[in-house]
Amino acid sequence: MKRLNYGKIVLIGAGHVGSAILDSILRMNLADEIVVINRNEKKALGVVMDASHTTAFAYSSNTSIRVGGFEECADAQIIINTAGPSIQPGNSRDRMVLLQTNVTVMRETMEKITAYTRDAILTNVSHPMDILTYIAQHDFDYPKNKIFGTGTLLDTARFNKMIADICKVDAKNVTGFVMGEHGGTCFIPWNCVNIVGIPFSEFHSQFALEQPIDKEQLLHEVKVSGLDIVELKGYTSSGIALSVCRLVGAITRNEKAVVPVSTVLDGQYGLSEVAMSMPCVISRAGIDRILQLPLDEDGKEGLKNCYEYLHGIIEQVR
Repeated sequence: MKRLNYGKIVLIGAGHVGSAILDSILRMNLADEIVVINRNEKKALGVVMDASHTTAFAYSSNTSIRVGGFEECADAQIIINTAGPSIQPGNSRDRMVLLQTNVTVMRETMEKITAYTRDAILTNVSHPMDILTYIAQHDFDYPKNKIFGTGTLLDTARFNKMIADICKVDAKNVTGFVMGEHGGTCFIPWNCVNIVGIPFSEFHSQFALEQPIDKEQLLHEVKVSGLDIVELKGYTSSGIALSVCRLVGAITRNEKAVVPVSTVLDGQYGLSEVAMSMPCVISRAGIDRILQLPLDEDGKEGLKNCYEYLHGIIEQVR
């Protein structure tokens, strides 16, 4: 194992998402050194120059930021991949429209990364999330605990915020997970949703709601909210940037935080040969453990549908 430069992050991609991630990492003081890699080096240089000027202000970290090549991955602690096009207004209803293009981009990117390392923790942000995460791990023999996608982490944050608004509590008091695909077949194990221990089945009475929560409608809103933002704004950046920072912080601070990420399954729920989001314990080592929530019958059906869909897509691109 090579000696890692703890505190060094390599960020691949300098588009809307990559730039937002860079800015958020700086604001939260999560790195000592950040290297930006982008096909268009001029754009990367502009992004780096703009971000570096913020380090002169009070309360800003004096992080080293520069443009570099894939050789910088050799001693990186964390690699964040945002390479490839994102969904655009007008074709934003299904992230699978990016499948063929971004599978090619991911394979090219992984060839360059693995020429230098399989020791860094690699976080994938590119879409379609679960397919690309699986290909990156499976096709390039990357250690399973060291590679994962942001997956349904942002979906989960959106869900918890929606529940919090309905029940008029702080979203940080809500415990609930969106699982499976970062896409149309994601599902919510409602039997595991609670607010400080109060189960979902008691929300109506405990929080004096005018009417019971419509589970199907809420899940639909979770699924389409990111796509709606693309139609309205042209792209998403803020939420995904903080999702990445949540993972970076868990790694650099060795938090052992439980968050949902897209990971390649190895027998969980009897499933394998697919990547999807599960609650995982994240630490300096990457994924310490994949947790299996006690699913009710609806949850088991959601898991089955998600697995069959994702596994079918993987078979198409192999």
